Amino acid sequence: MAGKPVHFEVPAKDTSRAREFYSNLLGWQFDSMEGPVEYHMTRFSEDTGGAVFPGDPGAIRIYFDVDDVNAGVARVKELGGKADDPQPVPGMGWFATATDTEGNPIGLWQTDAAAAA
Repeated sequence: MAGKPVHFEVPAKDTSRAREFYSNLLGWQFDSMEGPVEYHMTRFSEDTGGAVFPGDPGAIRIYFDVDDVNAGVARVKELGGKADDPQPVPGMGWFATATDTEGNPIGLWQTDAAAAA
């Protein structure tokens, strides 16, 4: 179903401290992802999860499932928001970061196992 929250990102100045906090508070277990950026994921179900990554704290970004990430990016812009170009997550799907009309960070996610780098 398009529009449901599927992922969120917690920016942290100290990712180890943040992971320890959420692990002790909520029992989350993190897996560090390989790649050019430090990124630690936790899963809640097969299609929902979250992550801690290095960044300036203050706003958690929530990603919403869309049927077509390119159409979603175009719609964000049409409605007065801002959106970056979609990027692949190889073997998983496509994401785009955006802001709504109020400046709140949001993200769009399209599941696509055929996504390549």
